[in-house]
Amino acid sequence: MEKEKIDEGLNRREFLQLILGASASLLLTPKEAFLRTSGQKETGLKVLILGFDGLDPVLTRRFMDEGKLPYFKKLAASGSFLSLRSSIPPQSPVAWANFITGTNPGGHAIFDFVHRDPKNYLPVFSASQSLPAKHNLKLGNLILPLSGGEVKNLRKGRAFWQILEDYDIPATVFKIPSNYPPVETKQRTISGMGTPDLKGYYGLFNYYTNEYKTVTEEYGGGGRVHDVFVIGNRVEARIPGPNNPFKKGNPETYVDFKVFIDPVNPVAKIVYQDQEFILKEKEWSGWKKIRFDFLPTQGVSGICMFYLKEVRPKFKLYVSPINIDPAEPALPISTPDTYSRELAKKFGPFFTKGLPADTAALENDILDEKEFLAQDEIVYQESMAMLEDELRNFRSGVLFYYFSNTDQRQHMFFRLIDRDHPAYDEKLASEFGQVIEKTYQQMDKALQMAMEKVDRNTVIIVMSDHGFNPFRRGFNLNTWLLQNGYHRLEPGARPEEVTLFQRTDWSRTKAYGVGLNALYVNLKGRESQGIVEPKEKESLIRELAHKLEQIVDPKTGERVILKAYVSQDVFSGAYVNEAPDIILGFNRNYRISWNSPLGNFPRELIEDNLQKWSGDHMSAPEVIPGILLSNRQVKLENPALEDVTAGILALFGLKIPPEITGKPIF
Repeated sequence: MEKEKIDEGLNRREFLQLILGASASLLLTPKEAFLRTSGQKETGLKVLILGFDGLDPVLTRRFMDEGKLPYFKKLAASGSFLSLRSSIPPQSPVAWANFITGTNPGGHAIFDFVHRDPKNYLPVFSASQSLPAKHNLKLGNLILPLSGGEVKNLRKGRAFWQILEDYDIPATVFKIPSNYPPVETKQRTISGMGTPDLKGYYGLFNYYTNEYKTVTEEYGGGGRVHDVFVIGNRVEARIPGPNNPFKKGNPETYVDFKVFIDPVNPVAKIVYQDQEFILKEKEWSGWKKIRFDFLPTQGVSGICMFYLKEVRPKFKLYVSPINIDPAEPALPISTPDTYSRELAKKFGPFFTKGLPADTAALENDILDEKEFLAQDEIVYQESMAMLEDELRNFRSGVLFYYFSNTDQRQHMFFRLIDRDHPAYDEKLASEFGQVIEKTYQQMDKALQMAMEKVDRNTVIIVMSDHGFNPFRRGFNLNTWLLQNGYHRLEPGARPEEVTLFQRTDWSRTKAYGVGLNALYVNLKGRESQGIVEPKEKESLIRELAHKLEQIVDPKTGERVILKAYVSQDVFSGAYVNEAPDIILGFNRNYRISWNSPLGNFPRELIEDNLQKWSGDHMSAPEVIPGILLSNRQVKLENPALEDVTAGILALFGLKIPPEITGKPIF
């Protein structure tokens, strides 16, 4: 106890001097720390990075000034608080890849959530690719793989923790986005955003009801509604699982389950496999294991949660997306592969799906605002418990720890702090208008825990990948291209009925949009049906960029696109030629529409966003920077994500590799 008192007093008296490096006897310089520990799994200097996805500098400053973020304020006073320049475009997988590699997208080849296949113009996921077994043995209706399938991480460039590993500097990287599957390393890492559910989707819930209900399908996720019948106070249904690779046609697997409803009380018993549990109405089950069998001796394990929304008069049961079981991962989610098992042994099952909050369920009114927040609170409490454990064991090197709550809640609740949003609801705002503020305060609690548990030789960095702004109006890029003659449909095609470019006349089409910020020209020799000659490419791109920047919303009088970035101008590195030709940097309040990214042609050029997904970050990066706080003085005036990466390496006295474009921040 006496030692703790001495340390606390020392921190109070000399904290500012220590972080400025004025007391060399108490804090090793980066060079000393590295040289003293080279070749050992111990460093005199430690670096803790807290990644709060989407934390906005304007809101952060406001809440700090109002006294609602005392530990943010304390950290800023001891060192620095700046805006942090995001990526082009400021999408999470792109931005975090910038930070991971210390390069811009031209160096890591992630340009959007969604890329396109130039062979067929169809959208494909940008971050990872699943490849089937190359060789199979067919026995009737059975298919026996003779070689394993493969999941590839499509991000290029080396991760900063791989560089640290070269110098024997340990790192733990907890759920950083853009790292699924985890890149090869001996460091402790677990994948985050980009990690699918057990079915390979980015979150597919199941909803069982005897009330008529439909859901909006999403590319890569969403949910399914299952019509059920209550007969004799009993419901029988099945939970769909992954496709069976051992059977012809890869049919979907499933698990049968039964629900026994109490005839009097709002209670039900759910039974499947070796599970049997009782839920009250409005109660979450906690994690439940579930196994899907391919063959008698082959199968995979998953975990899911049940939520009994209503027993009567209508039956309503929500089942979360089936997460990969961290104790028996069917897909690679950690390095070493024992890391997820160690966490599961210590904490039990936990969220492994990259974005754990079920925004699709809230969007489709399967879960209401209160129920959605209850689920995401489970995510937060899990994260806090694991953070406390990691901090307790943090003795050397680097610890990166990520929180998703800030991003997901701002996406869904921005409509309730923006009175001019088309989806603003005064009644809901009175009940949930403080959600975003309270979420920032929860991050302050996480920072408090960190500041109280680390020692004085720890450099603390708090960062976000981008900020947030309202998403009031959606721009239909493909509609604009169609209206302006750059895209052509087949004769007789009705634009509003076209999806995935199914009626596009590629022989007359010069440009098309796929993804959230991306525009491609139909280049001859690159696209399978390209018509734009390479010598015409440059002038066409400049023409398109100029015209896009002139678009004004007649409803508001505002420019829709602040900057149409020509990729060749803003990216550098080995993969620039894989980039979209133009990246759209939207103005505040604007984003790509819901339909345009997937090759659709809605009737209206610019339309109100009436959905609950009401905050976003597809703007020009100068509109929505992230945040950077540290207990050290940041010397760069306008730091970017890549500069933080270079700064981490420099703290350990390492030479910055030439492929890293960032400059050290300290």
